[in-house]
Amino acid sequence: MFILIVDDERPARDKLRRMLTQEPDVSAIEEAQDGVEALEKVVSLSPEVIFLDVQMPEVDGLEVAASLPAPAPLVVFATAFDEYAVQAFDANAIDYLLKPFDSARLQRALQRVRQRLAERAAPAAGAPATPTVPPGAPLQKLLVTDRGITRVVRIEDIQWVETADNYVVLHTTDGAPLLRQTLTDLLTNLGSGFMRCHRRAAVRLSLVEKIDQQGQLVLRSGAVVPFGRSFKSEVLAALEK
Repeated sequence: MFILIVDDERPARDKLRRMLTQEPDVSAIEEAQDGVEALEKVVSLSPEVIFLDVQMPEVDGLEVAASLPAPAPLVVFATAFDEYAVQAFDANAIDYLLKPFDSARLQRALQRVRQRLAERAAPAAGAPATPTVPPGAPLQKLLVTDRGITRVVRIEDIQWVETADNYVVLHTTDGAPLLRQTLTDLLTNLGSGFMRCHRRAAVRLSLVEKIDQQGQLVLRSGAVVPFGRSFKSEVLAALEK
């Protein structure tokens, strides 16, 4: 297992590292001291598992979990605060470790991680293959069902998208329908024309006209899109191309 420990407190990172190094199947451990660094390391290093604190400055653990690129690493929250457990499991966490936890509790979390990693590596025999879009051929349209009515939304009509609880809002040229899907999963099929610009939003790059005084993206249509600090360097580099 390649594990990334994310915690703004060094003693907490050191303790968890000492515990994890005792595990024979832990091949590598990296650390990040905040959410911004964590997202950068997820992209550059592709860890299989993240042990993630909740309360951190600027970008917290829940925001990190919501911003993970696909295929996302498995997430185990490790925090001193029990009030975030429901939100953590809503973010598809494998487990929620409440500090201070002992070796036995960590072992239970690791067993869940190992089981999920094994499931990823060896899908059940006879399970239908998950349909995928061939490389270089992004989706052309989406089917959005609302109150029994199915609407066809052309990808070319989508200007930007944002999350709304368990849905994604598709901001199009003539409306904003809701699609029941995660933003991360949707972006894997929208193609390279779209890029995440905020933990809760992504934009069609070709429509960006300027950045306003508040640091938000303004589209040719006049729509204003949130622009997160941790995504600025990547988006600006893409806009320069």
